[in-house]
Amino acid sequence: MEINEILQQETNEKIISALKAGRNNPEPSPEIAARQLDPEQHQIMDPRTRPDKWVKTDFVDFMDSEGVLRSITVNDGEGNRQAYKKEPVARIALAIQKLIVKRAVAFTFGNPVTLSAEPKEETREQEVLDAVKRVLFDTKSRNLNRKVAREIYSYTEAAELWHTVERRHSDYGFPAKHKLRATILSPAKGDKLFPYFDGTGDMIAFSREYSTTDRDRAKTHYFDTYTADHLLRWVKKQGSTWQLAEGYPKRNAIGKIPVIYGSQQFIEWEDIQNNIERLEKLLSNFADTNDYHAAPKIFTTGNIIGWAKKGESGAIIEGDEGATAQYLSWAQAPEAVKLEIETLLRMIYTITQTPDISFDSIKGLGAISGVALKLLFMDAHLKVQDKMEIFDDYLQRRMAVIQAFLAQMNSRDEAFAAACESLTIEPEIVPFMIDDEQAQVNLLMSATGQKAIVSRKTAVQQLGWVNDTEAELEQIEAEENPELPGEPFDTFQTAGEPAPDPLEPEPAAIDQEEDTDPFEIE
Repeated sequence: MEINEILQQETNEKIISALKAGRNNPEPSPEIAARQLDPEQHQIMDPRTRPDKWVKTDFVDFMDSEGVLRSITVNDGEGNRQAYKKEPVARIALAIQKLIVKRAVAFTFGNPVTLSAEPKEETREQEVLDAVKRVLFDTKSRNLNRKVAREIYSYTEAAELWHTVERRHSDYGFPAKHKLRATILSPAKGDKLFPYFDGTGDMIAFSREYSTTDRDRAKTHYFDTYTADHLLRWVKKQGSTWQLAEGYPKRNAIGKIPVIYGSQQFIEWEDIQNNIERLEKLLSNFADTNDYHAAPKIFTTGNIIGWAKKGESGAIIEGDEGATAQYLSWAQAPEAVKLEIETLLRMIYTITQTPDISFDSIKGLGAISGVALKLLFMDAHLKVQDKMEIFDDYLQRRMAVIQAFLAQMNSRDEAFAAACESLTIEPEIVPFMIDDEQAQVNLLMSATGQKAIVSRKTAVQQLGWVNDTEAELEQIEAEENPELPGEPFDTFQTAGEPAPDPLEPEPAAIDQEEDTDPFEIE
């Protein structure tokens, strides 16, 4: 169904219902994902799943601080009564789900996304590219990428809404009244996301359902819909029906849906959730066993006359003829449990393509070469290649939305607006890798016959230890040739010299008509 047909239906309820039906994948379950991400909410921590144990105890030995007996008694039918106390069991929960997500985010966006573009000469495309880079800098795109990836990996979907805020500036290379901002929409934040896809898989509308609570605890529900032409908002208060909000619909002047949506079919740990639960059960049972058998116990037969006191060295235990005393040992070695634990951990890392880069895992590898590093991280990089199916389109669409906003904000400059349309910017994800720089240098020098491969100036710049490369090179030259005459570099203001004006010049006046709000009321 075309979006115009949907918006022309008889009632608001039918319109909203039709917009919700446009998803091409099921709605996520953020509550389940949140429980699995939080170790305190794991199944192993539930007393109903892993109840405490009742153990035999003496009545006199089981009194609380107030002298009240906290036990149950059982009558065997012959007048004998036995007391039992509740003993807490070990419950070990592991934050493996968080670890998997953290590693996936780090390998995907641990390095900044690079932008590839070829601005044409005699056009304004270079100015557009500079403006886009400034927008990405202002919105902290590196952090934005990691946050979006974390939401998608954890809850299967997320979106970012681009909008403007009023602020006069010239940061984009032209006077403007608005600044671009991006807001992350996620099921974890209470947002219900409803992308509407047509028959070809193109998103022709995007809707978001959310709610707010006022001071009187009255809840108000909102349903926002973005299309290439309009922004619509419906409101529903408690006990009422959906109503179109005052001032809506608004015209979308940029001609593009200002929302970038990304999703994957399953949460990142979907395939190994059962393995994690089994591992937590094994470790908890093993901990209980250790608690029972950690302290040595002595088994005696016959009559023991005297016991050694605590701390006595070389003491003798005296007993009647035929009496024996021996330590009880745990005959069942935990090798089988250890093997299963190690197997489960290996399966978890392998299935999720998460490299085990803990210190215990790599300490025996010694000095790792560049080739070994690539092999160590190969599985993670293959995983990033799969994630590019999500983020290549995602990042490309972000560029298109930003350029559309910039064209509208500087619409009176026709050449700039045309450059926003013509310039193609291709984002490229660079998977994280620990580089073996020494191996790279040796390889390049071997290829050049052990000759220098970079200049001293480039080496100083690449090192990044100094701010003024030229001054540092002059200092190096002076230290290597002390006989050369010269004056020391004076970083202080010469006496009598007028001080520079600390105030920046006033920004140029901004034409009120040069920048317009992209969302105008129709």
